[in-house]
Amino acid sequence: MRRRFRRTCSPGNAVIAAVTVCALCSGLWLLRDGAGTHAPPQPSAAQAHAGADGRGGGRAATPALPPSPPDRVRIPAIGVDAPLTGLGLTKTGSLDVPPADRKNLAGWYEAGTTPGETGTAIIAGHVDNADGPAVFYSLGALRKGSTVEVDRRDGGVAVFTVDAVEVYAAKDFPDAKVYGAAPRPELRVITCGGGWSRTTGYQGNVVVYAHLTDSR
Repeated sequence: MRRRFRRTCSPGNAVIAAVTVCALCSGLWLLRDGAGTHAPPQPSAAQAHAGADGRGGGRAATPALPPSPPDRVRIPAIGVDAPLTGLGLTKTGSLDVPPADRKNLAGWYEAGTTPGETGTAIIAGHVDNADGPAVFYSLGALRKGSTVEVDRRDGGVAVFTVDAVEVYAAKDFPDAKVYGAAPRPELRVITCGGGWSRTTGYQGNVVVYAHLTDSR
């Protein structure tokens, strides 16, 4: 099963929409292993936003950084330390995904905001592949206040603080909340999640919301 992002536009800000059609998981591992015995962790209600606008509180934002492509993402709380590859659009206008056989590779939407500059940057990766857990298998276990570090090609590191971790069923995915333009540097980290079906695979997506709080 190969599903992909689609791309849409809002005034002055090109964004990706409808992650509900992404190809960030195979589910073949769970199918082979039996009834989702080792299904990835899912975020609890306590990790969701208190409000509905997708803007978190917590630590104050730090000034935006100039544009620079990212090369690596680290999420210490869940043991992620992965290289990043640029993700472009397919001929149908959808966003491609990292190769499924490279389970520790994540991707970023290189036609959009770079992590650390003003706006909403997007990082996405597989939750699993046919052989087992992939780079963002544990994303649903992340908690508010955790950090996401992004190594940038200019030699700097953008440090984001997690505001919320939410899971959405495909039919309820809030495109504007996840992908909409932001007045400060923000980051979304996305993988598959939600319920799992033997016939259709994962039923939705896990989304981490974070904002820039430091740089070095």
